[in-house]
Amino acid sequence: MLPLSPTQQRADVLLAAAMLVGALVSATLSSVSGIYGGEEAGMPLAVLYAFVLSVPLAFRRRWPATVAVIVALAYFLAVTLRVPEIYAGNIAMFITFYTVGAWSPQRRRASLVRAAIIVGMFAWLLIVMFVDATQPTDEGLSRVGAFSPYVAYMILNILLNALYFGGAYYFGERTWAATQQRRALEERTAELEHEREITGAQAVALERVRIARELHDVVAHHVSLMGVQAGVARTILRDDPDAASATLAQVEDSARSALSELRHLLETLRTSPDAPDTAPTTVGLAGIPDLVREAASAGLRTDFRIIGTPTDVPETAQVNLYRIAQEALTNARRHGGPGATADVRLRYDGEEVELEVSNTGRPVRDPKPGMGLIGMRERAAASGGSLELVPRSGGGYLVRVRIPLGAEVPA
Repeated sequence: MLPLSPTQQRADVLLAAAMLVGALVSATLSSVSGIYGGEEAGMPLAVLYAFVLSVPLAFRRRWPATVAVIVALAYFLAVTLRVPEIYAGNIAMFITFYTVGAWSPQRRRASLVRAAIIVGMFAWLLIVMFVDATQPTDEGLSRVGAFSPYVAYMILNILLNALYFGGAYYFGERTWAATQQRRALEERTAELEHEREITGAQAVALERVRIARELHDVVAHHVSLMGVQAGVARTILRDDPDAASATLAQVEDSARSALSELRHLLETLRTSPDAPDTAPTTVGLAGIPDLVREAASAGLRTDFRIIGTPTDVPETAQVNLYRIAQEALTNARRHGGPGATADVRLRYDGEEVELEVSNTGRPVRDPKPGMGLIGMRERAAASGGSLELVPRSGGGYLVRVRIPLGAEVPA
């Protein structure tokens, strides 16, 4: 049974009540007019027939096949017993026959029930025609001739019944098809809405990851650098105040750089996605030498070389390469230990750009995939490149990223 709304249930009850009133009025007027002459049944049977026709209509969409069979049997019996009512019965038959096609979820059963009613109706009609044709009486329509008035009347009855049941069958099927299409559309709409919610949640999650990655790269690098510089200044403060003062000035510069990058990040987040990007990009491949100088000033002797002829690199790839170099040098300062050194190589071969950061120092036995390593992998993937992270055999770590130039980055 298909789900019914309270409105549809109330509509069926009102239809049954209206049909009962119409059947009683029709039975009364038909009895007074004497449509069957002196052979018609009495009014008590007509009133009972009106209730049998009407009450099942209140449940026509709950049990369409059962209601159709009840109304059809009641109609055939009423006509056979000459109950003085034919109009309400015809309407009830049409409604129930249509409802079977429009509301029965068991389509095979719906077809069988309607076929049985049609076959029964035509069988009953042929029997009535045969009985009338063999009546030994000359009353009624003339039967003289090959195409007599009686034959024309019978053919008209057959055509009217064919149109009657054919129309009910057609409209029932069309309503069922329209209902299924509407239900499929509603389901598809719900699926699209669900997919839209999922896509929105994924977009928010990706944006949160991007913000976390940017904040980590900016804060971790500068705070780590300031920590090292502040430690150096504290160590040499008594023995060499001038050097300590210069080191503290470097701490101040690092703090200003961190605030500048954070301000740029916040401006980017506050800007509408549709608005033009007016904030300048503060990092790129041109800033890698500054990273090298910062690392050297913090006590990590670092060498930088460019191999090959520099070519144009997309802005996003430049930012990602800069951040990877920044994170690699930060990790080298934090984990390399005293006396560690670092090498930074930027290679161009015309088809791709490669950044390699290697450092000496303590051996890395069990590297843990922290936020920094995860962020480097994400940045390499975001530019369509590949990342290699391996401990060096003699101690230290190797970070190598390759990004193809002009490659399409999959979503």
